[in-house]
Amino acid sequence: MTIPERSQRETAREYALRVIKERIISLQLTPGSVVSENEIASSLGISRTPVRESLIELSQTQIVEIIPQLGSRVSLIDYNLVDESRFIRLVIETAIVELACQMAKEEDIIALENNVKLQEFYLQTVALDKLLDVDDSFHYELFRISNKLQTYNMAKNMAIHFDRVRSLSIYSVDELKIVADHREIAAAIRARDPELAKQVMTKHLSRYKLDEDGMRKKHPDYFK
Repeated sequence: MTIPERSQRETAREYALRVIKERIISLQLTPGSVVSENEIASSLGISRTPVRESLIELSQTQIVEIIPQLGSRVSLIDYNLVDESRFIRLVIETAIVELACQMAKEEDIIALENNVKLQEFYLQTVALDKLLDVDDSFHYELFRISNKLQTYNMAKNMAIHFDRVRSLSIYSVDELKIVADHREIAAAIRARDPELAKQVMTKHLSRYKLDEDGMRKKHPDYFK
């Protein structure tokens, strides 16, 4: 598993929380797998206490289950929680693209278009882990353009169930359309067309429903 560096400002608990969340979303910690406090603490060079605290915090979002006397495991995918998580993103991100249509400068639009070109490259070269990172960057840019980075942090923390399914779809769905969606969003922002931007964002954040059958067939043991 990859081990990201700890920033100077992060406490041990914040570091453990960030890494565990990233591993769950990226499926390095698969649904249903047991989480070893000792292994995580050892790999990060910290004590078990901040790891345990992080797992307890994650259990409050139902992405981790604390099993008395046994330890912790990553929760199976529950589509009710995915739907609620997607609802949060949909409400926020349709508003964000509307703002981006109003606030984006030429250099911002070029940055979005360059991001899409990089996504296309990673899609063609089947570098799916990098595609996921650039996908995240695209959405981050929309919040940055709209001057809503605090909202981005809040939404990111609340959308973990949806983000995990989004990661799974990249590895499970044969015909990915997320890059085409991003291209359309960037084009709508260039055209200063908020209604089109909201329409495409709604379609983009609804693909998980269309992808469900493909994901369940390839990974039936991941679902509740």
